[in-house]
Amino acid sequence: MKQTITSCMLMFACTFIGCKSNHVALNDIQVIGSHNSYKIGIEQPLYDYLHTLEPKKMESLQYTHISLEKQLNLGLRNLELDVFYDPKGGHFSSPKGLEIVRSLGQEPLVFDMEEKLKQPGLKMFHVQDIDFRSHYLLFKDGLKALKKWSTDNPEHSPIIILINTKDQKVPQTRAPLAFDKSALNALDDEIKSVLPATQLITPDDIRGDFESLEKAILNKGWPSIKNLQGKFLFVLDEKEERIQNYIQGHESLKGRVLFVNSKEGNPKAGFRIVNKPIKDFEYIKELVSKGYMVRTRADAGTKEARTNSYEKFEKAKASGAQVISTDYYLPSTLFRSDYKVIFEDGTYERIKNK
Repeated sequence: MKQTITSCMLMFACTFIGCKSNHVALNDIQVIGSHNSYKIGIEQPLYDYLHTLEPKKMESLQYTHISLEKQLNLGLRNLELDVFYDPKGGHFSSPKGLEIVRSLGQEPLVFDMEEKLKQPGLKMFHVQDIDFRSHYLLFKDGLKALKKWSTDNPEHSPIIILINTKDQKVPQTRAPLAFDKSALNALDDEIKSVLPATQLITPDDIRGDFESLEKAILNKGWPSIKNLQGKFLFVLDEKEERIQNYIQGHESLKGRVLFVNSKEGNPKAGFRIVNKPIKDFEYIKELVSKGYMVRTRADAGTKEARTNSYEKFEKAKASGAQVISTDYYLPSTLFRSDYKVIFEDGTYERIKNK
């Protein structure tokens, strides 16, 4: 059985590598990626305590990930990163969750021994004070890990990274700083400080000589996978108000690093986030048929893993969405479940059937 699986994976690798010379475009592939990819699960004493207060909420947070590099080694080609603004440093240095664990008479797991959170710059974790453990507390360190992996694997197919900018207030936790225009500029700046232009797929690259990004996508389409090897494409997954702040002074995303989740029919449209593949199945199919890139989800809030339901995943695949996100590219290690999101051939990346 092991030999059969290995043979299938090798056959897929040869087929996919072959596609790079056949001008298969970026929107012709389908990849499985991870949601909140940096996240390390909440330690058990804190989880148990918070579960007594808000059981449903805490169960939705009961997932964890291996490192970004290990995910990429598995074959995932989509990641999602959450960032908080902290230009002076130290705003998130003392999570309340550590004190809660101590108040329960236990010693918390080691946390931020290098005092990364005291450094100025964007931070990367899920929820302040509650769900604060991360493989990389500094956004820039996460980017450096990705760059190193890319350098070690220079012919990798493009990696699509969604960015959520976090400033939501959560009751009884430290108020985050507003993710304003300065913060959005810092997001571009930190990416460019780590990844050179030669490793980025930007709106300018795709727009070319067209009047707008959307016109380029609808008329010329996306580049071939072969021409995008070794590169990263970033998408700002936010609502329209924040998107407008990001594009202010950058019409049609000129000069910006990130694509944006903007509704079709405007100059900045090109990449859509449509996370309900059952409800929005026909809508996703329509977007894909026109040439847009679409990200959807196979599961959310641990629900599918707890019920072993693949309905969303099946619809996501059938919709043609190029990016399918999951918390379970590997089965859960935090509760009993066999749920695992992977393509039938044992891979996380494939060419779509046309």
